[in-house]
Amino acid sequence: MEETLYNIEIHKDEEGKFLGKIFSEVDGVKEFKSNRLEDLLRDITFDIQLALDEFSKRSTLFADEYQEEEIR
Repeated sequence: MEETLYNIEIHKDEEGKFLGKIFSEVDGVKEFKSNRLEDLLRDITFDIQLALDEFSKRSTLFADEYQEEEIR
């Protein structure tokens, strides 16, 4: 089964700055700005990695707690 984790929009404004928005059900909407596209993509990628790492840690903790309860 496929699930969309993030939707990403990137636009260039009248001043030449890049504007990025990421949408997720967990984090809502986040906006990023940069003069360079590479920097914008780096910031968006870094934010998504942090969010997914945090989600992975929470899932692992939940699974560990669930297994401990089943053992008792």
